[in-house]
Amino acid sequence: MPHSSDSSDSSSFSQSPPPSKQDSSDDMRKVQRREKNRIAAQKSRLRQTQKADTLHLESEDLERQNAALRREIKQLTEEMKHFASVLSSHEPLCSILTSPPPPPEVLYATHSFHQPHISSSRFQH
Repeated sequence: MPHSSDSSDSSSFSQSPPPSKQDSSDDMRKVQRREKNRIAAQKSRLRQTQKADTLHLESEDLERQNAALRREIKQLTEEMKHFASVLSSHEPLCSILTSPPPPPEVLYATHSFHQPHISSSRFQH
């Protein structure tokens, strides 16, 4: 005999039995695990954001240091050019460069820097 669509036979669509203590305990563990996981994920995102902020600040600081060093290099290069120019204009006029070198005994003459001993009663026995 064919089944009619308006049949009130509930045997094919039976409701699940009422939750047991085991099921409610499992559900509680799931809820607690999800909450714990949610908190852990939130902390992880916060740490990731803080790390990104720290790296950004460090990057900005390094950019400033780099710019300062580039300015210093530019200033020192200009100073070196100036001294090279002063040297090149001085070389043709320099008497030391055009005269023969002095004899070694003049360069390495011994100097005597003898100082008398202190005559204090504290140092005498």
